[in-house]
Amino acid sequence: MARRYVSLKEVASRAGVSFQTASKVLNGGSVRVAPDTAARIAAAARELGYSPNSVARSLVRRSTMTIGLVAGSLHDPALAEFVLGAELAARQHGLSVLVSNLTDSAQEGADVVEALIERRVDGIIAAAPQLEEDVQVADLLRRFVPAVSLHHVEGGGVPLVGSSHREVAVLALRHLLELGCRRIATVAGPTGRRVVRSRLRGAAEVIATSGSEVDAGIAEADWTPGGAARAATELIAREPGIDAVFVHSDLMAVGVLDALHRLGRRVPDDVAVVSCDDLAFAAYLRPSLSTIRLPFLDTGAAAVELLLRRVGGEPVPADPVLLPVELVRRDSSARLLAIRPSRKECP
Repeated sequence: MARRYVSLKEVASRAGVSFQTASKVLNGGSVRVAPDTAARIAAAARELGYSPNSVARSLVRRSTMTIGLVAGSLHDPALAEFVLGAELAARQHGLSVLVSNLTDSAQEGADVVEALIERRVDGIIAAAPQLEEDVQVADLLRRFVPAVSLHHVEGGGVPLVGSSHREVAVLALRHLLELGCRRIATVAGPTGRRVVRSRLRGAAEVIATSGSEVDAGIAEADWTPGGAARAATELIAREPGIDAVFVHSDLMAVGVLDALHRLGRRVPDDVAVVSCDDLAFAAYLRPSLSTIRLPFLDTGAAAVELLLRRVGGEPVPADPVLLPVELVRRDSSARLLAIRPSRKECP
């Protein structure tokens, strides 16, 4: 049998108070009542099995206790980690997160942001790189709701949180040069993305100051293993002397490792591979994947904290909040570690 809905009016009648007084006591409003009156209202609610209405609570508090999160695609495991970090941090503050996952529709971004605004979310976190040049979305985020973004917002005015992708590339390229690699290819994400261009600039800076001709070309892929496998195959066809590959994501590195295996190139003996992200599976590939760790969970939490400061009217940094990245050395770039001393050198 379905549970009977108990109205607030019934609770007020049982407690012998007005509807307004019962509403303000049970839905979290700031109202002064005698302690025995508050206790009588609470007892009536328990006896009747009344559950406070979350919408009514929001109206009293003038807050929905909900933040919106616009996600590029939860098929991306890196983005899914960011969303998890944001949701866990929001929960610690007693907040709910309403996630909207985008597809490829050009108009969809503005529609999704408008829908979240209409739901009266207290703020919005944008984690959708495909919206970074969207003028309409940028205008909505600036004008109608406190917002924070993981990616560039056209025209500025929205605080950013993330990591330095130039530094990601610098760490990867310096590591490969230290290994002695001199024909370093790059399997990049779509070059229309700012994160990709930042990584390419960082890699170019390291190469330009290395004093050697080390660049073996760039192939653009689509963030998928299959696209990366095709890109790596094309690169090696053009530059058979490649001795290292810098890959722009762990997911794409799966495809690169597969392509190198099919082409008979041993990793790391013939070709060293360094990637970006440090997703959970990276340590369990064979060979295990050297990668630049990006703190997705911490970034999600930092985005929530920054958003709550905006919602509360507190000042926030004008410059992007950048969390540190680090190189994680594993077998895919362990060529120097594989060198063993001869018997004569052993004690």
